[in-house]
Amino acid sequence: MREISYAKAINETLHQMIEKDEKAFLIGQGVTSPWYVGTTTVGLIDRFPERVIDTPVSENGITGAAVGAALAGMHPILVHPRMDFMYYAMDQIANHAANWYYMFGGQLSVPITIWGIINRGGEQAAQHSQALQAMFTHIPGLKVVMPSTPYDAKGLLVASIEDDNPVVYIDDRWLYKISGEVPEEIYSVTIGKGIVRREGEDVTIVATSYMVHEAMKAAESLEKEGIDAEVVDLRSLKPLDENLAFNHVKETGGLLIAGGVVTNDEEIGGNIRSHKDQGEN
Repeated sequence: MREISYAKAINETLHQMIEKDEKAFLIGQGVTSPWYVGTTTVGLIDRFPERVIDTPVSENGITGAAVGAALAGMHPILVHPRMDFMYYAMDQIANHAANWYYMFGGQLSVPITIWGIINRGGEQAAQHSQALQAMFTHIPGLKVVMPSTPYDAKGLLVASIEDDNPVVYIDDRWLYKISGEVPEEIYSVTIGKGIVRREGEDVTIVATSYMVHEAMKAAESLEKEGIDAEVVDLRSLKPLDENLAFNHVKETGGLLIAGGVVTNDEEIGGNIRSHKDQGEN
């Protein structure tokens, strides 16, 4: 199977899904600019000039327009290239997109993909570098996914676009150059199903997105100290694959949640050994 980058996987998916689905379109700030979205949208404006909409800077207005289009039967893919500024669109996301399906007793859906990008580095500063996924997991009516590999970047984006209701699809710029095997054909990865990236017996490390790769590095370092760590990639934060995570924690008896960049493997190793020696669950 061929290997392509994470960014290329997103780009290919957008090309394929907009071509396949005449109701699909891309809308957002800087949708044709590498400064905003890297190479994820290369070539789209040339192929689909009427279905790629570069908008003014008005997060709330753009989101409201996309939600309205979804209510009218379209399948908008709404990009927020700086996830921090999705706060400006919170009224449209939390009070409207997430609620319509329930307010109409399931008779009206909102098939919108809200694509938020975590923009680390590049002199982005505090208001351009935050990871706000936890905020959106607490909003009823939303699904939240965070792919860590090129394969999942494509599969979860397809699943998000095909879903009848709002999905917040979150990627991290630090993943864009990572390569992996990705089928050329359209396929989907089930929203709400995690995966074990590394088997282990001593401790379960649970992570998402970029932190999955940091967790894998940490597991390799721990192996040198005689600690056999497994890595669980949740892939979806909502719905959460609780059975996968809980069952593996039961087997290893230890849980480590990777929520920040790993900087001290020695300290982690010592904490895990202490935890295991005490026989805590």
